[in-house]
Amino acid sequence: MKNPFYLQDLAGATESAGWLGAWTSAPSAYAVAAETAEDVAAAVDFAREHRLRLVVKGTGHDYLGRSNAPDSLLIWTHRMRRVTMHDAFAPRDCPAQPAVPAVSVEAGTRWLEAYQEVTVKHGRYVQGGGCTSVGAAGGFLQGGGFGSWSKKYGIAAAGLLEAEVVTADGKLVVANACQHPDLFWALRGGGGGTFGVVTRVTLMTHALPEYFGALNGAITATSDEAFRELLERFVGFYRDALSNEHWGEQVSVRGDNSLRLSLVFQGLRARDAEQVWQPLRTWLEHQPDRFGVQLATIELPASKMWSLEFFQKYAAGAIQADPRPGQPAGQFWWAGDAEQVSTYWYAYHSRWIPLELFEGARARQLAATLFEASRRWTVGLHFNKAQAGASADAVERGRRTAMNPAVFRAAALAIIAAGGDGAPGVAGHEPDLAEARRARDRVDAAARIVRDATPGTGSYVNETDYFEPNWQSEFWGENYPRLLQIKRIYDPHNMFICHHCVGSEGLIP
Repeated sequence: MKNPFYLQDLAGATESAGWLGAWTSAPSAYAVAAETAEDVAAAVDFAREHRLRLVVKGTGHDYLGRSNAPDSLLIWTHRMRRVTMHDAFAPRDCPAQPAVPAVSVEAGTRWLEAYQEVTVKHGRYVQGGGCTSVGAAGGFLQGGGFGSWSKKYGIAAAGLLEAEVVTADGKLVVANACQHPDLFWALRGGGGGTFGVVTRVTLMTHALPEYFGALNGAITATSDEAFRELLERFVGFYRDALSNEHWGEQVSVRGDNSLRLSLVFQGLRARDAEQVWQPLRTWLEHQPDRFGVQLATIELPASKMWSLEFFQKYAAGAIQADPRPGQPAGQFWWAGDAEQVSTYWYAYHSRWIPLELFEGARARQLAATLFEASRRWTVGLHFNKAQAGASADAVERGRRTAMNPAVFRAAALAIIAAGGDGAPGVAGHEPDLAEARRARDRVDAAARIVRDATPGTGSYVNETDYFEPNWQSEFWGENYPRLLQIKRIYDPHNMFICHHCVGSEGLIP
């Protein structure tokens, strides 16, 4: 149950086991194991005719339980996994749009399969997700989607060129900038499981850099006072040196007075990355009584980034290969993602952190906020999940999507979350509810501190609080009224509903 690919091979399983006081993973009454778009259309027609609740699932990699419901008919796209490369793709009936290198993936495709085809086999890059087991065409993409290098290549949804969608009337339509442009806009950030069943998407691909790299480790302060100073120094360092298209991933602000770094870079060699960090390292190393520094920088050929054989030879500890016999060659997940699998969530919050809080006098206030929040729970700053500092091309394409415009002002997405093992109703594996409630209360307390310091900045729809208040504006900002209008056009009778999805007011508690 800690193997994400095993869970995805089961129609009734989900990656998360549930959420305290919110939802519990439960299989649908029946599932349609779709292999073609026609299968999906038949399932939609059947559900509409018999007034059945529909649930759509590709990989089930969803924290909010939107891809499961016990009283439903499940459209399971797991078997739809074809990946097709295009040297020059032009969206259908878009004569003015130039043809570009692209890749088409079916609804059940996982990002690992897309990356191995695009990068390992063809030497290109497609902007997708960080976790190898995340679905490439489902809720990840439709909710916006971020990868390790989103500051360079943009939001995943901004790379969408065309989508094939089964709408609530059972018709298969092609949505792009020229056909059904309103639906096309909504599918790029408006949320999965909302406007129809996406059966196939085509995404632009990019030239592959020669190298990818990572900087990992920790900086530890010996006192609260030193940690406050470290946080203030780091906030300024990020603003001056890291807020650009080269850097991504995350830093954790912890209650033991440490910063844990899991950063990646592109467009730089390892020596270049080390030079970027040298001013901060020098400042730290001149104060050995106040700070401890353990940082390591690595680089690897970008074409090997998703090669199982490469990692087994050079960095076996970074991955976990699927140990089951008879599985597709090259199937693995990152070791750091293992804790998400079969997790029962106690609490989960996210908040866009505007770049302006990293600047001038407000930087000290941000550092103080992070310090106070970390006294309650760890705060993760995900710098790749924001677009302030991103490349001009990434921002320009991203602004044409339905994502909350707050993402373009944000330097990072703060995530504060807790979960544990166990599943309600599974004898011998019940979650420890007392522990869960204690952790939830501490997470909520930390989140309140961050929320109070960032009024109105919003939250990321794919990674957010199940109980998020004012979710319409928090998830989509000024875009929500237009999304609701499009929902009423393409799904007037709410065939596709899910928790806190567009148009779910009064339908899903």
